[in-house]
Amino acid sequence: MTSRQLSSLIILFICLIKLQGQNNRWINYNQIGWYNYFGTFKLNPKFSLHTEYQFRRNNFITDWQQSLLRVGINYELNSAIQLRVGYGNIETFNYGDIPINKFGKNFTEHRSYVAITLKQTLNKIDVSQRYKLEQRWVGQYSDSSSKQEDKYTYLNRMRYMLRIQIPLTKTDSLKKNQLYFAVYDELFIGFGKNVVQAVFDQNRLSALIGFKFNKHMKLEAGYLYQILQLNRLVLNRPVFQDNQGFITNLIFNL
Repeated sequence: MTSRQLSSLIILFICLIKLQGQNNRWINYNQIGWYNYFGTFKLNPKFSLHTEYQFRRNNFITDWQQSLLRVGINYELNSAIQLRVGYGNIETFNYGDIPINKFGKNFTEHRSYVAITLKQTLNKIDVSQRYKLEQRWVGQYSDSSSKQEDKYTYLNRMRYMLRIQIPLTKTDSLKKNQLYFAVYDELFIGFGKNVVQAVFDQNRLSALIGFKFNKHMKLEAGYLYQILQLNRLVLNRPVFQDNQGFITNLIFNL
């Protein structure tokens, strides 16, 4: 991928973010804080185990937004291509002025997924692209008196993430005790018969400062901007969440 292609993709994502400005939409603003752990455990030269937990909060830290647990098996096709298959368990809580669940209830989601990540280095700048396909079973309530989910709706979703990482110190590679800057954008597209409203599901944009302690561990933190569309109308109007806050990632590679 050339630098011109990268610039075009970034401009495209920024334009998608501006979609929130249309006047016929409800906009629900939230202040979020995401605290994430990612761990990769090598099993042999080709296979590794992916583990992940994301502690997502609303009002920065005081209230629940989501609890996300995800696991997967990685296969290194070569140094530039990684394949992954896995499962996620997600609990979404009642947060914001217009909750995702129409009855204002928490709900569970079971998710399977497949992903491919492409990596390359351009003049010391690391570029990665991730394509992910998710199969989602989202808990639903028949009515407001239901105490727990009594059915699950099946949804499909495609995701594309572009991440660019730039070293902030003079080095041939990020080996240890190195600072870096990273920016990524991820676009989510829903499809299938049960996607009523949220074909454009969400977009996430983040800018991070990271510190790599050694080849096994790094820590990064920064700004996170999430636009999320609800898969339903409220008073015949689409609803978008405008979520801004910060994110921290603790990453192990063992």
